[in-house]
Amino acid sequence: MENILTDHRSYIAGDRVTGGEAFAVENPADESPVAEIPATPLPEIDRAIREARRAFDSGVWSDTPAGERAAVLRALLSYLETMREPLVATMVAEAGQPRMFAERSQFLSGLAMARGMIDLYLSISHEEPNPVPVGELVRGRVALSLRRHEPVGVVAAITPYNAAFIMALQKLVPALMAGNSVILRPSPLTPISSLVFGAAAEAAGLPPGVLSVVVESGSAGAELLTTHPAVDMVSFTGSTAVGRTIMAQAAPTLKRVALELGGKSAQIYLDDAVGKVAAGAAAVIGGTAGQACVAATRMLVPREHKDEVLELVSRTYAGLVVGAPADPSTTIGPLISATQRQRCEEIVERAVDKGATVVQGGVRPSGFPRGYYFAPTVLDVPDNGNPAAQEEIFGPILSVLGYRDIDDAVRIANDSPYGLSGQVYGGDAAAATAVARRLRTGAVNVNTALFSAYAPSGGYKQSGLGRERGPDGIRAFQEVKHLVIGELR
Repeated sequence: MENILTDHRSYIAGDRVTGGEAFAVENPADESPVAEIPATPLPEIDRAIREARRAFDSGVWSDTPAGERAAVLRALLSYLETMREPLVATMVAEAGQPRMFAERSQFLSGLAMARGMIDLYLSISHEEPNPVPVGELVRGRVALSLRRHEPVGVVAAITPYNAAFIMALQKLVPALMAGNSVILRPSPLTPISSLVFGAAAEAAGLPPGVLSVVVESGSAGAELLTTHPAVDMVSFTGSTAVGRTIMAQAAPTLKRVALELGGKSAQIYLDDAVGKVAAGAAAVIGGTAGQACVAATRMLVPREHKDEVLELVSRTYAGLVVGAPADPSTTIGPLISATQRQRCEEIVERAVDKGATVVQGGVRPSGFPRGYYFAPTVLDVPDNGNPAAQEEIFGPILSVLGYRDIDDAVRIANDSPYGLSGQVYGGDAAAATAVARRLRTGAVNVNTALFSAYAPSGGYKQSGLGRERGPDGIRAFQEVKHLVIGELR
């Protein structure tokens, strides 16, 4: 194993904390222990909350001019940049991600996105005139009506296992730029890469209490964060089931809740774009083994081309290299756990019971006595009611469905409790865009894709509430105050 991050202490209000019961982080590629991590004691998580409250209420960070906050956060990102090798090695070891994905899609893209979020925050107005009709201003003797965007307060950021580093940046940078205090709690499955944020905060000179990083093997700490009255907001990325639980836990104190949850996205190929299905199929599972909430795991193609498509995507999946994440030739690593692999096996079995056919894969690949590998799988699915077409799987399984016409394709795509992302491919970009506009989903890629600080992500329906990235992702961490100013008479 390459040299991974060795400082496994929690970071609370400027202090390095140990003393909690240790838990093992497992390498999903070979089931070996990556490290024993001391869990943050629950009283220390409570202290993190109280210190975050104290720091916010004191104004030590929220009252700092935005340009100065930006300088501190840029220094934090510069520190992370110096940790490239151990950080990437840690992501490979704890998450089982191929090195190329960990380095490019998480580390490099994450830092670029974070720097863009700082620039975006500085480019938009956080206090602006409110458009009030002149007649109202005269009658009310109001000289000025202002809309001011202020920080929410104390934010609990709870991140998933599949992209722990970049998801942390996606929450921390806009929340901190807005002047909030933040407590980061990563997934127990991949906590090590997130502990680096404590060292980065210290190196950058972030005031104590403004950022804390806590880890645990269970969920008691997360529950404290989502119920504590001193926490003003919970930002969570993960499953829809856990998102529902967080909403219920946050309800008694009426916390603001931002949720990016599950997905069952569709990729629609118009008649003149069927030749592009191989690339689209590979993108669904490449790098993440399908463990991505935005993965377009339903492929919708014209019925008359379905057999051709099944052959093309099956050939593509057969050519993907399943292997050890550290091997440069690997394109598909393991799933995160035995539980997740078992879910893939069960969904394939239930899909077949309901009429689907396994065209490629569907089993554990040979040659891997250890590790949670599952073969890239193509299912010929008869209709959208099949379990493989309705349920989020989080594994390397693609369902191929046929549609009669464009109206039928839109109907199938929208026939889902989720609405996180989608894709439309067509030689006529205008026609493809017309289809995209009809999809009930938070983002649609038409013939291309974009991951940017300036472009929002988030879902409709049971895919979540609110947005991350873009101006809306900044506003998510702000309250709106109306200021009415007039002369005393």
